[in-house]
Amino acid sequence: MADRLSILIAEDNAADRMLLSTIVNRQGHRALTASNGLEAVALFQAERPRLVLMDALMPVMDGFEAARRIKLLAGDALVPIIFLTSLSEDEALVRCLDAGGDDFLAKPYNRVILEAKIKAMDRLRRLQETVLHQRDLIARHNEHLLTEQRVAKAVFDKVAHSGCLSSPNIRYLQSPYALFNGDLLLAAFKPSGGMHVLLGDFTGHGLPAAIGAMPLAEVFYSMTAKGYAMADILREANAKLKRILPVGVFCCATLLNLSFQRRVLEVWNGGLPDGYLRRGEQGDLVPLVSRHLPLGVLEPTTFDDKYEVYPLETGDRVFLWSDGVLETCNVDGEAFGEERLRAVFRANQEPEKLFDEIQQAVVDFRGEAHDDISMLEVTLVEEESLNRPPQTFTDSGLMGALDWSASFEYRARTLKRFNPLPYLMQLLLDVQGLRAQAGALYTVFAELYSNALEHGVIGLDSSLKRDALGFARYYQARSERLAKLEDGYVRFHLEVQQAEDGSGRLAVRVEDSGPGFDVATALKAQPSNELLCGRGLRLISQLSSNCDWPEDGKGLRVEFVWPAQA
Repeated sequence: MADRLSILIAEDNAADRMLLSTIVNRQGHRALTASNGLEAVALFQAERPRLVLMDALMPVMDGFEAARRIKLLAGDALVPIIFLTSLSEDEALVRCLDAGGDDFLAKPYNRVILEAKIKAMDRLRRLQETVLHQRDLIARHNEHLLTEQRVAKAVFDKVAHSGCLSSPNIRYLQSPYALFNGDLLLAAFKPSGGMHVLLGDFTGHGLPAAIGAMPLAEVFYSMTAKGYAMADILREANAKLKRILPVGVFCCATLLNLSFQRRVLEVWNGGLPDGYLRRGEQGDLVPLVSRHLPLGVLEPTTFDDKYEVYPLETGDRVFLWSDGVLETCNVDGEAFGEERLRAVFRANQEPEKLFDEIQQAVVDFRGEAHDDISMLEVTLVEEESLNRPPQTFTDSGLMGALDWSASFEYRARTLKRFNPLPYLMQLLLDVQGLRAQAGALYTVFAELYSNALEHGVIGLDSSLKRDALGFARYYQARSERLAKLEDGYVRFHLEVQQAEDGSGRLAVRVEDSGPGFDVATALKAQPSNELLCGRGLRLISQLSSNCDWPEDGKGLRVEFVWPAQA
């Protein structure tokens, strides 16, 4: 038998009230009776019955008004109202429905029909209760999910945007298709000066697409902070994503390495649409072509970290975008496409407005968004204008060794695949006195190592980099010769001495297996800002405390000194 119900009977005729009460009670339910609409409303408010049998025509307050008030009091809960009426006109029956009635029972009353209607209305009421319960359950789950997503989004944003995206030479746009963005923008200053910038686009949308952003950001920021080269970061990022992402999920990405002092751009593009390097004065466009598979697709043993190298001048701009830009559709389903994008470049008259013009062209063209949209512009500026924050360290440096020396020799097999600079920097920056000069230290070591490897070990002539064409040939020859390297070495000799007052000195000597260089010619040369070569020795001299070399040109010696602790 069904659960016992409380049923309100509103009927002004005493005989009919008794008859209905008897039927209801015999059916196993509890009858509540009222003789007019006003009594019915009061009784409903006090007892909250599950079902109402309402006479349409009653004194004091008719059934129509009483039904409206009861429905208002019931709120979202379904309290079925069966009108008891001798009315037969269509207009009168419509009034019953308009007032909130759910069914009719004609006079004189039929016990069998009344019992059937009560059962039917109870089933309807139970169904409504189930729907409301599920609605409330879904609402609670949804609120819980939104809370978790808000927390995850806050963590995601802090990790993904903890770098230098706010740097004045960077402009970007991110328009997520969902709460979480499958597109990822990362930027960080390098310890040696310059910056790494990454634009990534994970497969899919929302949270599943954003999952891989956390480990990728961790690799990017931690390795950049330690001074690793772009190729090292790419290899580690690919290996980590390949290891943790499910099959079919990967990250199309473009990684940039900008060196402000050397005025060099290195680009690796794996699966993103071609970007552009726009020359400042000439306005020439150099496509930054995708030549690789996305991150997370290939096994580490087959991953290709080769990148293109381009000379830069102040005012040159790099533009990158995710495929959401090119695939943006208008109301007719046409894609924005590469040709419309190039048309914006051709029409541009003021380089500093080009980013805004591209963005406006996409906005004017687009209909409904179907993908994440990300755009990025990076401009080569004088590094002094960036006001980069000082490098931070997680320890005080007070526990580092005070007086020591060490020598390292890196031979051909290691030189082909290993960058020793992050290891050496980690060793040296344990010395508290050197931390204030961390940027200069990174830059000088990078130049020392590049000179030893490129000019000493593999015998490249820096004068090849006199123009953009020679620049490209230089780095092509570098890759080819390094791949074929069978012998040779680069040696670092380090000596740290620190006095009782905290002052100290770092002496560095770098040697290589090459024949040496013509010291006199190098000293006489006055590098021109218009040339793309000959800047290394000048940088080393400017940034170190002392710099000298033996007469035979085999190696370089530099010193860094720091004052006594205050």
